[in-house]
Amino acid sequence: MIRVLYVKAFDDNYIWLIQQAESNYVVVVDPGDEIPVIKLLERENLVPAAIFCTHHHWDHVGGVTELRSQYHNIPVFGPANENIAEVTHPVRDGDQIDLDKLKLKFKVIGVPGHTRGHVAYFGHGMLFCGDCLFSGGCGRLFEGTAEEMHQSLSRLAALPTDTQVYCAHEYTASNLRFGRTVEPKNPAIHTHIKEITRLDKEHQPSLPSTIGLELEINPFLRTNVDTVKQAACRHSGKDLTSDIEVLAEIRRWKDNFS
Repeated sequence: MIRVLYVKAFDDNYIWLIQQAESNYVVVVDPGDEIPVIKLLERENLVPAAIFCTHHHWDHVGGVTELRSQYHNIPVFGPANENIAEVTHPVRDGDQIDLDKLKLKFKVIGVPGHTRGHVAYFGHGMLFCGDCLFSGGCGRLFEGTAEEMHQSLSRLAALPTDTQVYCAHEYTASNLRFGRTVEPKNPAIHTHIKEITRLDKEHQPSLPSTIGLELEINPFLRTNVDTVKQAACRHSGKDLTSDIEVLAEIRRWKDNFS
C-alpha cells in the first residue's frame, strides 16, 4: 500500500512525500523548502530515500541542498535538460526509475512548456506533474511554446482516467473560476466548485485530482471541445483553426484573468 503525504510551503506549494506503508522510506517531490519537510520526516519517523525534481524553479528545488546535507547525500532525480546543481541522476523522457528501497518504479514523461526541460513522474497510478498540469489549469508558458504545452498536456491526458494527479500548487479554486468563464454551462465545473468550496471550509487540499476529472473540467485539456473553441474565438475576435491556437489563446486569457 502506498501513502502520499504532503506539506505546504510558501503561499500555495505542495511538497509531496511518497511512502510504502510497510517502510519508513519516502520519496520527496519538489522540495522548495526543506524546513516543513524535515519537520514532517522527524514527526513521522521517516527517512528520504530519493528526491524527485520536476523543473528548476526555486520553489521546487530550494530545499534540496539542505536535505542532501542532512540525509547523507540522497539521490536526486531531475530533468537532464535543466540546470539544477544538486541533481545526481539526470532523467529524460522515457527513462524508468527503480527505487528498490521502496519497491517503487516510476516512468519519466517529458512535459516541456512551463519550462523547456520540465518532466513528470508516473507510476503506481500516480502522476507527479509539477507545474505542467494543475487541477483546472496548466502552467504559464515561461520558457516553452503553446505547441509544446499542448503536446505535453495531450500525453498526460492519455494516461488512464483513474490516474491520481498530484500537482505542485493549490490553484484549483481560481482555475475553476476561469474554467466557468470559458464554459459557463459546463455542469462538471459547477459541481466541482461546490466540492472545492467544501474542502476549503474543512481546510483540506483540493488534490489529488484525477485525469478523468480534468478531462471534464480543465479547459486546457478540452481545446478540442466546441464550447472551449467557441469561447477562445470570441475572446480573440478571430477564427482559431487548431487546438494549439485555442490553447495559446486561453493561456493568454488566463494570464490576465482575475
